[in-house]
Amino acid sequence: DFRKYQILGACSPKFAHKAIEAEDKIGTMLPCNVILQELENGEIEVAAINASASMQAVENSKVGEVAKVISAKLQKVIAAL
Repeated sequence: DFRKYQILGACSPKFAHKAIEAEDKIGTMLPCNVILQELENGEIEVAAINASASMQAVENSKVGEVAKVISAKLQKVIAAL
């Protein structure tokens, strides 16, 4: 038995395309998943990786700009839940 846990694909084709134009192999690292999991107390946790932090390893300023926008949008959505 495992707690309720769901992985949602949340890639934006528009932003994925921008990132791929800037760095052709970035598709291997796109931060496109959001998870929902039920905690022991019954609450639902929503989590996503920080796109800006995960893209720092790429060292490409154009990718970094896209990642900042994605991070801000994801934070806004999660905060509104």
